[in-house]
Amino acid sequence: MDFWEVSESQYSRVRAYALSMLRDRAAAEDVVQETFLRVQRGLATLREPEKVTSWVLRITHNLCLDHLRARQGSRAVPQAETEADVPDLAHDFHKEMEREEMSACVRAKIEILPDNLRAVVHLSDVLELSQAEIAEILGIEVGNVKVRLHRARKRLREILEDACTFSQDECSVLVCEPKPRS
Repeated sequence: MDFWEVSESQYSRVRAYALSMLRDRAAAEDVVQETFLRVQRGLATLREPEKVTSWVLRITHNLCLDHLRARQGSRAVPQAETEADVPDLAHDFHKEMEREEMSACVRAKIEILPDNLRAVVHLSDVLELSQAEIAEILGIEVGNVKVRLHRARKRLREILEDACTFSQDECSVLVCEPKPRS
């Protein structure tokens, strides 16, 4: 397995995961660079090449935890940063924009979740990894992944219901609107 092949296939996942966990673009970029330095050093010792995604994301996860622990003494929490998705021009622009707004709203609410729940939601729902892969990355049992995922989705639902009102527009697209503050 070639380092460049691994880095090309895993870069976007590693970057997205680091951004989700750290909510700080500069720190995430540092973690991405350190991840691939470690991948380059350890690739020759990888015993199960079919598990390269889990291995790389495990490295990323551990580096993110190290960074969060180091930052823990500081009370300042960086503002969440997200990357705008480029809309597919083949789709109806209006419908795509509404989906993006809904997606941005949900992503913003995911950022409110505690680190351990946010990690599971991101790995499962954004990166679409299996529960077994998530368990391997986080170093926990599959049963614990299921429990965390259930708790995270339940908490996310509560956050969304508390902060947003939902309706369907004329195109049958679900629209999320912030609730007015009283």
